[in-house]
Amino acid sequence: MLLTFDDGPVPGLTEKILQKLDDNKIKGLFFCVGSNIRKYPHLAEKIIKEGHTIGCHTYNHTNLTSPDFNPIVEIDGFNRLVDDKFGIDVRFFRPPHGRFNLYTNKILKERNMVNVMWSLLTYDFKGDLSRVKMSVSWCLRNNSIIVLHDNLKSGDILSESIDYIVKEAAGKGFSFGEPVECLN
Repeated sequence: MLLTFDDGPVPGLTEKILQKLDDNKIKGLFFCVGSNIRKYPHLAEKIIKEGHTIGCHTYNHTNLTSPDFNPIVEIDGFNRLVDDKFGIDVRFFRPPHGRFNLYTNKILKERNMVNVMWSLLTYDFKGDLSRVKMSVSWCLRNNSIIVLHDNLKSGDILSESIDYIVKEAAGKGFSFGEPVECLN
């Protein structure tokens, strides 16, 4: 199983996520937004230093299927920022709102990147822990790719959501893997 976090880094929340992951000895995949990394580079650096993986969630969290945005600019802008700041070649990508098209896939292939969707949407962005619990109870499977959000919409329930997922996974005998292991 793999825990993933979209939209961060966000002060006050990213640190809570990192602490929960450390407490449970879990490595996560953080699909960060480039503009957030530019604002909070110390948080992205903390994610990396603690052994987690950063993936591309575009530079501005834009809908890549919209004719108003150029996916190359969004993806390359993110990748350049992460390479310049941290010397990391970004391998994993998740499109904002899960929206992508064949052109997006072509761009990713040219950059040797993997599009990582989710198999378990927790709906944590609704801010309702009971909804997260219902989603996890119904949909948690071995090898699930679980998406949570490192943003203010889910902030009030994020710690409890992680606790619940870890408890449910343990109860079913599932274990968490490292992003590179799970996605290769």
